Order: sequence, then C-alpha cells, then structure tokens
Amino acid sequence: MTSAASGARPGRVAVVGAGMVGLSTAWFLREHGVEVTVYDREGVAAGASWGNAGWLTPGLVAPLPEPAVLRYGLRAVLSPASPVYVPPSASPRLLRFLAGFALHSTAARWRRAMAALVPVNRMALESFDLLAAGGVAAPTVEAKSFVAAYRTARERAALLEELAQLRAAGQDVDHDVLDGEAAREAEPALSPEIGAAVRLHGQRYIDPGAFAHALAASVRARGGGIRAGAAVTGVHHRSGGVAVELSDGTSARFDAVVLAGGVWLGELGARFGIRRVVQAGRGYSFSVPVEREPAGPVYFPAQRVACTPLGDRLRVAGMMEFRRPGAPLDGRRIKAVTEAARPLLRGVDLDARRDEWVGSRPCTADGLPLIGVTRSPRVFAAGGHGMWGVTLGPVTGRLLAERVATGREPAELAPFDPLR
Repeated sequence: MTSAASGARPGRVAVVGAGMVGLSTAWFLREHGVEVTVYDREGVAAGASWGNAGWLTPGLVAPLPEPAVLRYGLRAVLSPASPVYVPPSASPRLLRFLAGFALHSTAARWRRAMAALVPVNRMALESFDLLAAGGVAAPTVEAKSFVAAYRTARERAALLEELAQLRAAGQDVDHDVLDGEAAREAEPALSPEIGAAVRLHGQRYIDPGAFAHALAASVRARGGGIRAGAAVTGVHHRSGGVAVELSDGTSARFDAVVLAGGVWLGELGARFGIRRVVQAGRGYSFSVPVEREPAGPVYFPAQRVACTPLGDRLRVAGMMEFRRPGAPLDGRRIKAVTEAARPLLRGVDLDARRDEWVGSRPCTADGLPLIGVTRSPRVFAAGGHGMWGVTLGPVTGRLLAERVATGREPAELAPFDPLR
C-alpha cells in the first residue's frame, strides 16, 4: 500500500464523523479514487447536521466572534432567555474558550477572519452543484425570498454594516433594503412588529437531515463504507499507516484518517498537535405548522432566530448555548426561542411544536474552522465550523480531499491550519 507519509497517494482513508463535513470529505475522496470508510458513534447526521436551519447562505457566513457579542455583557449571557447562554457553572475548559472568544471579538480580528472565509464562501454553492451533478439525490432550494427582519431601522444598521464589511473583504452580497410594509409584502409571515428588513438574493436552503442521508447514500453507491454506531476511541501510528481503534475493542488499518467528528474533534486531535478548544455551541430547533408556507427562510438577527420552510411546517431554530454536548435538552431554551419569535411572526402556531431538538455545533475561539494536515502527515482535521458546517461542508470536503489525495495544499485552506 502506498504511504501518505512519503508523499504518495493514500489508498485507504478513514473519516471520523458522518455529518455534512465528514460525508462531503468521503464523497470527494471517492472522486479521487480513494477507498474510504466513514465511522460515526451514532449514525448519519446524528449531530448538528440534522436539526439546524439548513441554510446555504455564503452571503451570511462570517466569524462568530464579533464586537456585538461583547455588548451582551455578563448578566445577559447568564440568563436562560439570552440568545447566547453560558451556564454559571462553566468549567475551566469553557472559561478558556470564552476568554479566547472574547479576545477575538474585535473589529480588527473579525475583518482578518472574514478575509480568510471569503475564498471558501465563493466556492460553497458550486460545491453543492458538484454533489448534485455527481448523483446526490436531494435538492437545494433557491430561496425566492430570504428576509432578515428587524423591529427598527436602528436594529438593522448592524447587518448593513456587516454587509458593507463583507463587500470590503471581497464578498459582495446582492440585497435590497426594505421598510416594514415592503418586508411584509415580500414575506406575509412577518407580523406588524417588523419595521425594517434586508432581503438577500442568491441564497439557498435544504432539509439538512434529508440531504445528509442522500449524501450518505451517494457515498455508499460510489463504493464508500459507512459504519454507524462505531465510536472511534483512538488513532495511532502503525508501520506504514494508522490504526483506528473502536469502542468495541476492534481496530482497522488505513493509510490516513480525517477527523471530522464535530465537537469531539479535539479529543482525538490533541495528540496530533491540535491545541485549539473545539467547544460545543448548542443550538435548539423545533417545527410548527404554518397557514401559508413562507417563500424562503426568515431570519431575526436581533433575536438570533432562524426560520426555514420544510414542506407544510416551519423549522424554527436559535440559541448559542455553551455547554457540554451530552447535556439534556433544556426546555427553557425552547421557550426562549418560542417567545422571541412569537411577536414577529403571524400565521404560525408556535404552541404546536414538534421535533424539539438540540445539537452541538463545533465552535472555535477565533471563529475559523480547523481544516488540513496535523503534526502527523497521516492525520487530517476537518471541523470547527460553528454555525456554518452545512453551508461550508461540501467545499471543505472538496478542498481537503484534494489535499489528502494529491498532497497539494489548496491556497484557500491556508488560514484554517489546525495547528495555528
């Protein structure tokens, strides 16, 4: 078997994690003719790839640490109703993450991080198109309308400033500035409380769970393997390759491994030089019936609530809760999202909730993902995308698969060095 360490093409690669990032990496590795097996401790889309808003919005992808976060203040983030919540019993690990997060929540650092994201944002939708052309049988839906809505024009100023910063960084987003009446004309699901909005063009959305399962089916159809219920407990060098150890006591040997296990990335990656904390930023969602299906996603940035039409129901998602990934769903967070959305929507029965869900988004303190080779030439990382793992999953898999299969480092990956 050829050796990844010698710079030759790896013949067999393991991917740890069957979310959007891991499955996309596996799919594009198959494009390069690499034999691939995906392992997941639960199953396809069992983590953050199932219940999120499902937006394909490169026009909104930006670093999570931003100056506005600092304005919440300590009292706000300790409130269970706050859209950004930190439990009072934060662990030393979480406090370390939050200190780094605050350090990066400055305008200058945000601009630098944004400049790093622009090149991959430009490739994001094209990467979904490559999956579709290659047989992934799940649609990406063009948003006829994508409205970010506010109570006042003063609230809206923050988004307009962010869009100006995106344009300055090279990522121009086509948009209209609307008053409340025009916003309701564009999207009748908005209530009279809405007095200002921004309508974005050129964005898409998906049903993320259905898409991930279609992507997994395509990986299998192309000869890849997926093992559900297989928790990877360790990765170790062996002569001429790496051994992937599983929780059932067995192991398998490969030429290389990609760590794409979301919030568990750091546990396996620490021994290979990954020192950045990958923190669970837990998001909540549920679905509700609607009188009339919205024309596209609706976003309430001030409340950090995202709404996506999925058939005859509306998925409502929100919250950034910094807690351990295995903590149970907290009903207070569901209530907080519900009450934040209630006065802003009409024709939506927020009390007929189904599919209540919590999932852990893997966040880094600087707001940039970890993508690339680690201290070992046989071990690669792909994670830490925060809120943008669905939007950036395929482009991440596309670029990393090129790096793994060919040894060539795409220039777009340089800012995301896992060892930074």
